[in-house]
Amino acid sequence: MSSGLEGVGVPDHPEQPHIATVLLLDTSGSMAEANKINQLTEGLAIFKEDVEGDPLASKRVDLAVVTFGDVVSVSSDFSTVEQFQVPALSASGSTPMGEAIMKAIDLISQRKQDYKLRGIDYYRPWIFMITDGGPTDMKPGDPFWTQVVDAVRKGEAGKQFLFFAVGVEPCDMNVLKMIAPAERPPVRLQKGKFKELFQWLSKSQSKVSASRVGDQVPLDSPKGWAAI
Repeated sequence: MSSGLEGVGVPDHPEQPHIATVLLLDTSGSMAEANKINQLTEGLAIFKEDVEGDPLASKRVDLAVVTFGDVVSVSSDFSTVEQFQVPALSASGSTPMGEAIMKAIDLISQRKQDYKLRGIDYYRPWIFMITDGGPTDMKPGDPFWTQVVDAVRKGEAGKQFLFFAVGVEPCDMNVLKMIAPAERPPVRLQKGKFKELFQWLSKSQSKVSASRVGDQVPLDSPKGWAAI
């Protein structure tokens, strides 16, 4: 388990507004099937390359990676994309999704405090979850489920962050729909379209980075990678 002190480093480029993004990645045992874990790793490398190639986004996007499989782990603490090192992902264990979501929310909260203490302006943070299963550490109706879902809904309603969920086969999309905010329902990944997903994500981060803080930024349709 992590210490709870992630995200306390000094952000680079303090003269720039920042967008804190947590990639919440399922590394449970089922991700080893159909080469999904390798495609996920390759997608991270594509994301890094694309954002690094954008002079503005490379200074403004702060990226952290939280994985959930055997344990919930901060595989990569917040850094600029330039400094980000793609973690070596391996698939094993169950799917402690609830704990992972709470960890991501904590990281975002800590990072925003970091920005405020240093007088850094920031965009609304993102939590972007990719999973091929349902949570094994909570189920609908139990107290922890209620805590997690309430945290997602309150965070969205209070504009504390944007929560995205992507389901990879054989994910139970009905469960994801109960977790994700109603205004941003989960989408299902087309088989093998990890590259296209991460290209969409990098383009979206670039679009946000090029906007003014507080602007509503229309994102491109995910039709190139999502089963709509």
